[in-house]
Amino acid sequence: MEIIKTEIEGLVIIEPRIFKDSRGYFFESYSKREFDEKVRPIDFVQDNESCSTYGVMRGLHFQRPPYAQSKLVRCVKGCVLDVAVDIRKGSPTYGRHVAVELTEDNHRQFFIPRGFAHGFAVLSDIAVFQYKCDNYYHPEADGGISIQDGSLGIDWQVDPAKAILSEKDLKHSLLADFDSPFDFNTAQYAK
Repeated sequence: MEIIKTEIEGLVIIEPRIFKDSRGYFFESYSKREFDEKVRPIDFVQDNESCSTYGVMRGLHFQRPPYAQSKLVRCVKGCVLDVAVDIRKGSPTYGRHVAVELTEDNHRQFFIPRGFAHGFAVLSDIAVFQYKCDNYYHPEADGGISIQDGSLGIDWQVDPAKAILSEKDLKHSLLADFDSPFDFNTAQYAK
């Protein structure tokens, strides 16, 4: 796997080595040994999958400590614009984001460490989205910031008139009104 660093420390794009021939293709989508060596040591404990139609926007979600989650995400059918926003108080990149297009053709994955809010917008007719988490989901630890917060400067590539959001996601606060539970100077992972 090739690791592509982004402008925000810790957020990385993973590009697999794909073997193609007349039968189709093969690639290793995950290797704990290689991930631990090239990205960071981590133990994923839960895999999730969603299926959405064009215009669906999910996020920007996170889990509050002590149930914070890292995510390794990919789109196995269709195309999504995937976004991670730095929400670590005191971070030099606080409020900044990285956006990456994940598709069934590019097979890219995006690693989002703890301390980031995550969301995506579906750009194809249908998208099947998968993600690994390093902590179990706890509903009481649910958190989010508004996916429609214009101050974040995210071009979601979806016409706002065609955007489809859940009631829950419509209620998240703007970044300016948000008190982050993450601190840049506090370790997010046990040593």
